Amino acid sequence: MSDKFKAVVIDNQNEKFTREIKEINKSDLKDGNVLVKVDYSSLNYKDALILNNGGKIVRKFPFVPGIDFSGKVVESEDSKYKKDEEVILTGFRVGEVYFGGFSQYVKVDSNFLIKTPKEIDNQKAMMLGTAGFTALQCAFAIKAREELLLGEKVKDVLVTGSTGGVGSIAVMVLSKMGYNVHAVTGKKDKNDYLKSLGAKNIIDRKEFEGESKLLEKGIWDGVVDTVGGAALTKIFAQVKPNGIVAACGNAGGIKINTTVMPFIIRGVKLWGIDSSGASIKRREFIWQETGKLIDFDKLKSLTKELSFNDLLDTYPKLLKGEFFGRAVVNPNK
Repeated sequence: MSDKFKAVVIDNQNEKFTREIKEINKSDLKDGNVLVKVDYSSLNYKDALILNNGGKIVRKFPFVPGIDFSGKVVESEDSKYKKDEEVILTGFRVGEVYFGGFSQYVKVDSNFLIKTPKEIDNQKAMMLGTAGFTALQCAFAIKAREELLLGEKVKDVLVTGSTGGVGSIAVMVLSKMGYNVHAVTGKKDKNDYLKSLGAKNIIDRKEFEGESKLLEKGIWDGVVDTVGGAALTKIFAQVKPNGIVAACGNAGGIKINTTVMPFIIRGVKLWGIDSSGASIKRREFIWQETGKLIDFDKLKSLTKELSFNDLLDTYPKLLKGEFFGRAVVNPNK
C-alpha cells in the first residue's frame, strides 16, 4: 500500500468546523493492531450528526469519522486475522473515538472485528451496515417474546421511523419472520415503498401525537422504535400484555413521559438495543443470519453507492429526512 491515501477529515479549530477530503499518512493511524483496506462503509444517522458538527460525540480533532466498514486485512499483529481476510466492523466507538471507516485504510483493535460470513460479501455487509445490524437486533428482540415467554405468539409489530435506515430494514426482516408489520411514517409518498418492503399497514405518525391515557386498547405484540421522544408515551399505552418494545433511536428526542402502568399492569418490556457494544458472539450470530432474513436484491435496489464527494453532499439530506433507504460509501470511487 502507499503511505498516503484519501480520507474524509473533520476538524474544529477556533470554533470553525470543517469537513473535507484529504490525503493522510499511514503514520496517522495510531490505534489498533489490524490494518484494513476499506472496501465499503455506510452512511448512518450518527455519521450525519458527526459530519455536520461533531454531534457532541467527537471530542478530538482532526478526526476521520465513519462508524462502520468492511474490507480486507493488510497487516495484522493478531494471528486470528490473516492477510486478505475479509472483515466487518460496526460500533465499538470507531468513528467516534477511534479513526473510522470514511477512509481508504483504517487501523483498529482486532477485538472489534468479525470475519465476513461466507453467505455475504463486503458490499452486502455495508448495504446493511450499522443500521441493518441494529434492525436485526431489534427483530430478534421481538422474536424473543415467543422464546422467553414460552409460546406467546407475535402477530402485530409496529415500526416507527419506517423509511429510515434502521426502520426500513426492520420492516423487511420482521415481515420475513412472518409478522404483520405496521409502518409509521410522516411521508405519505413512501407508502408504496413501505409495502414493497413487506409492510401490511401504513400509519400516519400524527396518530401518536397528543395526550395519552395511562392505558389504551392493547394493539401491538411488539414495537421497534427508532425515533424515541414523545410518541413513545402513547405507544407504551397501546402495547398488549407481555409485549416487547425494542428501543434503538432518539431522532425524535431523548425524553419520554410515561408511567409505570404499562409495565406493572401489562408486563410490557422495554428492551434497549445497544448496537455499538454488542458482544462478538452476538455479532457473529446476527451476521450469519443475514443470508436467511435479507432480500439483498431488493435491498440493493434501495441502496445508493456514494463517493466521498457524494457523501458530503448527501449527509445533510439524511438529517433533514429527505433521504431514505441505504447509502453505501465506496472510498475508491
